[in-house]
Order: sequence, then structure tokens, then C-alpha cells
Amino acid sequence: MSGIEACSERIRGVLEDARRGLIERDALVELIALAAVAGEHLLVIGPPGTAKSEAVRRIARGLEATYFEYLLGRFTEPSEIFGPVDLRKLREGIVETETRGMLPEAQIAFLDEIFLGSTAILNTLLALLNERVFRRGHTSLRCPLRVCIGASNALPEGDALAAFADRFLLRIFVEPVSDTLLEDLLERGWSRGQGEPRKARVEDLDVLAKAAQNADLSLVRRGLAEAIRLLLKAGILLSDRRVVKVQQLVAAAAVLDGRPTPGEADLWPLVYAIPTAAAQGTAREVLRDLLGASRNRLLSVASEEASQGPLARAARLLRTGQELLAGRGGLDERTWRLRLEGVAREIDAGFSVTRIPPELASLREQIVGILRVE
Repeated sequence: MSGIEACSERIRGVLEDARRGLIERDALVELIALAAVAGEHLLVIGPPGTAKSEAVRRIARGLEATYFEYLLGRFTEPSEIFGPVDLRKLREGIVETETRGMLPEAQIAFLDEIFLGSTAILNTLLALLNERVFRRGHTSLRCPLRVCIGASNALPEGDALAAFADRFLLRIFVEPVSDTLLEDLLERGWSRGQGEPRKARVEDLDVLAKAAQNADLSLVRRGLAEAIRLLLKAGILLSDRRVVKVQQLVAAAAVLDGRPTPGEADLWPLVYAIPTAAAQGTAREVLRDLLGASRNRLLSVASEEASQGPLARAARLLRTGQELLAGRGGLDERTWRLRLEGVAREIDAGFSVTRIPPELASLREQIVGILRVE
């Protein structure tokens, strides 16, 4: 197993544990990892109480990363985010910030209601997010930040805030859990975690990030350019900066899947770089054929939701079925069998006998064999 594959496998364990018990938040968990490897930031738009912060906390714990979280408000002071001024130095006429335990020393950060921050906070954040440098008074230091997740109920409308929001390359829009899954929400929310969560290291992100930076993108540039042209024809305009940076997402998706060279299966992150929910929906329709080959074993849900493609759906079903077969995860016999039956039904609904991938066909046979035993 190569170094990329080993790091990807450790990250896989963290993501599987992070999404356990979180309903309809698989794509969010996966995009946090994608953003961290790409060296970009993620904006989560959705109402309060939709497990945004919980998803980030779980990944930070799994990576044993230094973590900072804060809920911003109209009256939040810069010192609450970046640290207080060192009063001892101030008496000497030196303005230095004590950053211990604050955002400038975090590897993973979550900032809720991010657009409520003052101008002073957002301006300082801008440099920190873009350059990974914190500057304030006489203080100037490199920051270890891998990814910042910003959250808000809605996208900002003013030009100034919109320009700040544009620094978050990835966007995901979340809604409360759907009615049909309320029983699952109640059950999983009440259950306790099973066993010790698996661990990875922040250094695993660094290995994958370096591999992504060195990736050969020559095989995907033509397809990416074609996708951009299709979006333009549909009235979806992306800034030059976003177009260029999407390549980092494509490379990161490939290495997270254990592959050093991106291919046509890795174009799907483009959808999440589109700024609005409506435009993302249009992009899924416009790019359906181009993204049909999308797949990613580690980021299976995010790739499926972006591409609506059969290969991505197969990867997600394979992962779900294998997890169920590996252990019940605290489920009783009846619930476990019902979920296995649901996977089998979805396989039958989505794939004909002649077009089902071999691994998925094998999984279906195992599930059917179990369900036949009373």
C-alpha cells in the first residue's frame, strides 16, 4: 500500500466514525476532508440545529487536531477570536496579541454566523484565510490552519460581505432532516457511540495535500474547460479565481480516493464551487452527462450528490452495505435486516442485471443470502 493509500485509509476511518449517527450529513463530513486536503475553506449554509458544528468537531477529534470554535455576533470583539493584547508588552509600547488557544493557533476552525463579524474581525480573517498569516499590531505569525468552516443561515446580500464569502471556495447547503428519516434521527440521536473512534493525524492531510499539489492535471483540463463552457451557456458565471482553484479540489478528490493522478471521475467537486443553491441545482442538470463517470470510494455521497451519476451511487451503496455487513453498530436484529433490505432494494432499483458493477453484485448476493435466513 502506497503512502497516499495508507493516509487515505486512515482518513476513511475518521470520516466513517464522524458521520455515524448524523442523518443526511455525509456530504458535509466528506467536504470538510476535501477542503482540508485542497487547502481551501468551506461555507455551510443552513438553519441552526442541523449538526454543522458537530460534524466539524468529530473530524477535528478524529484527526487529533488543534480546534477552535466560536459563535460570532454583532458585538463580538476581535480579542474573542484572535486573542487579547498582551498587557505587559503594551506597557512597553508594543502591541502584541496572546494567541494561545485562539484561532491563529488552530488547525481546524468552525465559525458560526460568520457574516455577523465586525469589519475589524472580517478584515483580519481575510488575511488569515488567504495567506495563513495573522497580523495585528506588532504580531505577525504563520498559522497552522488547514481548513476553516464558516456557517450561516443564508448567504450575504451586500457586496462587501459577498466579497468575503467568495474566499470560501466550497459551498454546501443543508436542510433539517426530512420527514421520512425522523425515526432514524431520534434513534441515532439517543444511542451512544460504539467503541473507541478511529484516529488519523493532521500529518495525513499534509501528505495528501502535497500529493494533490504535485498531481498531473493534464488528463482533466479539457473536461474541466468543457464543464465551464456548459455552465456559461446556462448563465452560471464563475470568477477566474474560482475556475483556477477548482483544479485543487479535483486533485484533492483523486488523492483522497488513493489515486495520485486525477481523471474524468474527479470533475464533480466543480459543483460545490458554484456559489448558490439554485445555480448548483442547475449545474447538476447541465453537467449530468459530463459527470456521469464520477466516483469516489472515500467521498461517495458528495460525489453522488454532485454528479447524480451511477458510478458514484454504486460506490455509496457499496460502502453502506459493507458497513452494515461488518457490524450492526448497536442496531437490533430487525432494524439491521431492514436496512440491509433497503440497500438491496436500492441496488435493484438503480442497476439492471447487465449493468450492475461486479462488486455491487457480490454485495447484493451476500445481503440476499442473509435475508433468506430467518
